[in-house]
Amino acid sequence: MSTKTKKPNILWISLEDTSPRFGCYGDTLARTPNIDKLAEEGTIFNNAFSTSGVCAPSRSAIITGMYQTSIGTHHMRTEHTDPNTPELPTPYYAVPQAHVKTFTEYLRADGYFCTNNFKTDYQFEPPLTAWDENGMHAHWRNREPGQPFFSVFNPMLTHESGMWGDMVRNYIYKEETTDRPLTTDPNNVEVPPHLPDTENTRRALAKHYDNLAEVDEYVGQILRELEEDGLADNTIVFLWSDHGEGLPRAKRWPYDGGIRVPLIVRWPNVLERGGVSQQLVSMIDLGPTVLSLADSTRPYHLHGQPFIGDEAKQREYVFATRDRHDQAYDKVRAVRDKRFKYIRNYYPEKPYLLWTSFSHQHPAYQDLWKLKLSGQLNKDQQLFMQNKRPPEELYDCENDPHELNNIAANPLYHEDIERLRLELDAWCKEYDTWGDIPEAQMVETMWPGGLQPESAAPIFIPINENLPGMKPFNKASFQETTEIMLHSATQGASIAYTTNEGENVHWELYTGPIPLTKGTTTIRAKAIRIGYKDSEEVQAVFKLE
Repeated sequence: MSTKTKKPNILWISLEDTSPRFGCYGDTLARTPNIDKLAEEGTIFNNAFSTSGVCAPSRSAIITGMYQTSIGTHHMRTEHTDPNTPELPTPYYAVPQAHVKTFTEYLRADGYFCTNNFKTDYQFEPPLTAWDENGMHAHWRNREPGQPFFSVFNPMLTHESGMWGDMVRNYIYKEETTDRPLTTDPNNVEVPPHLPDTENTRRALAKHYDNLAEVDEYVGQILRELEEDGLADNTIVFLWSDHGEGLPRAKRWPYDGGIRVPLIVRWPNVLERGGVSQQLVSMIDLGPTVLSLADSTRPYHLHGQPFIGDEAKQREYVFATRDRHDQAYDKVRAVRDKRFKYIRNYYPEKPYLLWTSFSHQHPAYQDLWKLKLSGQLNKDQQLFMQNKRPPEELYDCENDPHELNNIAANPLYHEDIERLRLELDAWCKEYDTWGDIPEAQMVETMWPGGLQPESAAPIFIPINENLPGMKPFNKASFQETTEIMLHSATQGASIAYTTNEGENVHWELYTGPIPLTKGTTTIRAKAIRIGYKDSEEVQAVFKLE
């Protein structure tokens, strides 16, 4: 029987910097009863992976359904200038190809009410046309009665900075107490073998478990609101993380610690309750999956594929990248199947630990350096502190989950590494569009002369039995049935419009000519393209007598 019998509501709960440290994934230290209950009512995906080990490149791939290297969003942090490295070609917003949209525009065009609360971090300013509501108070409850919704909530407390301070809490929850006592016993945490087993590392991990428990409470609140509104039975819930955990050799890296993420989907009466799936899923598949489940437009140019529903496909491989992170340039590409991970280092002469100042705040990083300087690192801890890297790395992730034993040169795995080399070569040829282009050259292409391009302001073209649509007007009166076409000369621009007055108005996505109703109608409009400066707001006044 087809699953497309009714437009479902869709809810995303998007975590930050989180590996599957939940009770439902077998972590006995986790305090995640609400997430565990969601898993009992849905299906756990054990092999879900982000396309990058850091948030913004990963989130840009998720929101567009396109690999970050293909649209120029692969370098981490482009929107500000670093005072220590002013020579970088920042600030800029990435300007993808003209046809690239946030996938939410396709949902909006098909009648979905789309909200985001509230993090974006896409490497470009979130387009006005992407969301009906985008902010701290965005919620499905603000839609028209009966309208299907796609709503995203982004609890941010598990960000890596929560392991050593309260940056996120102070930014978002200013009214709350920030000096919270540690609840998780540091003596009970399991320290990965490549990290220093010190008090600082244990306290950082314990703090992460505390933050996960707090996010779990947030998850419970969102799910209770769904129940209160009587929407749980017709809402597909996805819970996932934008990348893996914020630990050294995890965050910013394509090792499993950095890209393996939790993924739980509850789809009442369709997906198995308490199910466990071993299929490979890439986070780039999230958007195409939502479009498929909503029976919405799914453009051919999207790189992801549905992983559940009538159009679901099975993956053989997932891919991940590493490029410039903050101050430090790098280039690493990786491909993984269910068992093996192949990593290609394009700068084998470089140390693993490049200077990315933000990461040096992590207590585990600091203790790694202390142990290195005192000559106390053991073999596993030395892996990440080497002054050069192998050109290739191959790991048996089933038998070596921490990826400590590089078997790239082992003749027993010659066929596996050859197969993965070819897969990565093919992926790079198709999707690594900007990977070999110097960032400054890319930025000059996107922002000629260092100036952000600007969308051309819309024009208003009336069409009726006397006006075939040959000429724009900003003011006119009509007696016959009339529709107003909006047009921008900017290639790929979307148009947002409203007929309301004031500043805090709801902007509609223009999808076709606007029928005039009796009386006077004022139409305000802006043209929007990802990475471009929004056009000036223009307006036209029409009267239908």
